[in-house]
Amino acid sequence: MNPDAATIWRAPRWTLAVLLAALGMLGPFSIDTYLPAFSGIALALDATPVQMQQTLSAYLFGFAFMNLFHGALADSFGRRPVVLWGVGMFTLASVGCALSPTIGWLVFFRALQGLSTGAGIVVSRAVIRDMFPPEEAQRVMSQVTIYFGVAPAIAPIIGGWLFVHADWHSIFWLLAAIGVLLWLGNWKFLPETLHQAHRQPFEVSHLMRGYSQLVTDARFVLLALASGVPFNGMFLYVLSAPEFLGTHLRLAPTEFFWFFVLTIAGIMAGAWVSGRLAGRVLPRQQIRYGFVVMFTVATLNLLANLLFAPHVGWALIPLALFAFGWALNVPVVTLMVLDLFPARRGMASSLQAVVASVANGLVAGVIAPVVMHSTVALAATSLAMLCVGLFAWLYLRRRWPDTVRIAGAQTPPG
Repeated sequence: MNPDAATIWRAPRWTLAVLLAALGMLGPFSIDTYLPAFSGIALALDATPVQMQQTLSAYLFGFAFMNLFHGALADSFGRRPVVLWGVGMFTLASVGCALSPTIGWLVFFRALQGLSTGAGIVVSRAVIRDMFPPEEAQRVMSQVTIYFGVAPAIAPIIGGWLFVHADWHSIFWLLAAIGVLLWLGNWKFLPETLHQAHRQPFEVSHLMRGYSQLVTDARFVLLALASGVPFNGMFLYVLSAPEFLGTHLRLAPTEFFWFFVLTIAGIMAGAWVSGRLAGRVLPRQQIRYGFVVMFTVATLNLLANLLFAPHVGWALIPLALFAFGWALNVPVVTLMVLDLFPARRGMASSLQAVVASVANGLVAGVIAPVVMHSTVALAATSLAMLCVGLFAWLYLRRRWPDTVRIAGAQTPPG
């Protein structure tokens, strides 16, 4: 934690949470806005469904690759420069997407978007731990998740409206405009939270030693799996939205927002409860509650899809409840990851994001195209994703109970 934190940000805590949430939302917003326009983009650029899926995969793999460096750069040169350069590149890449004459160019510029958007997500987590002690950090992380949830909820509504009333190019022009506003806002308001004494040298050998230390620590790998992979139980449906919502549930592009509103409502509710539980229950108990909710809902969702034909009247409810369970425990698991290596929080945040992004990319490019045509396959795959994270957490608790116990050392009152 920065020893000068009290003097760096004097405004109310929630205002910093809004600023950091705006940075974090850029990634999912740039996905959710253009999903309703998939069919229109494919028609305009004469692209196949596989090529359209590559616009998602390129973005996610670009995100994963550059995340290897965002945290290390932020640990060496400071949080603020990395954010400003990342948002600037995202803005230029969005202009490139809007002007793309072929599907190949669109895939290229989507990859550039992915390379840049990770800066906001990675650095915002590090800023929180720079500024706040553990319990307070959990509350701020929960606030960020709540505010962060607003953007993906409205993104498909905006994207669907622009696609219907303008064209698909307007979606990327909107993203470019948002990039400009975010750059100006962070240039004016985002403080430098990394204390000079905490800066790490940016050297290839130092970087490799740091990543070697992280990836060879089984506790880090298990926590990264526990936080990153279960998200794909929900994200799988986001990636399959055109098929799941349009074909299986027979919703029009302008009606996709129901899925996103319910899912984001679950995330916001889970994050709010997580913030309320901070300091009242042990972190490991809160994580258990989240996994119990997700496992129960994912199992019931699979059974329902085996027994009944998919219908919009019930098919979206399990996804909202799954999102609630995920948001209940992810702030706690994320802080556990960051606190394993206090001197390398930026790097730890980066590598955690890489694990999640690689999983996202594999789901987008390999798994989703295979299972999206069956609601039973979607539900079974969602449950399998959750089980990966659940087993990682259970193994961590059994093999390294001290790690879990130390993370929950701040015993709640009573």
